[in-house]
Amino acid sequence: MEVVKMEKTVAEVIKKLDKLNAGDTLAAELSWCWVSFKNDNNPAGVLEKTEKALEVLKAEKEKNQRAVSKKLIEDLEKALN
Repeated sequence: MEVVKMEKTVAEVIKKLDKLNAGDTLAAELSWCWVSFKNDNNPAGVLEKTEKALEVLKAEKEKNQRAVSKKLIEDLEKALN
């Protein structure tokens, strides 16, 4: 996980999830996990929630091609690797 890429991408993912009202409370959970990661450097929660967010974003893109940009999905995949 690249922290610099992840920081930028997580913020964009949280905004997109909020805008789409997707993933129930996933945006709030991801935000909490990110702050927790910045405090304790334990990436377990961030990785789990970003992987779940990736699934949700891909599902939203399948429903509506314009709902989620291809770049956001690619950036999230790169940040996870």
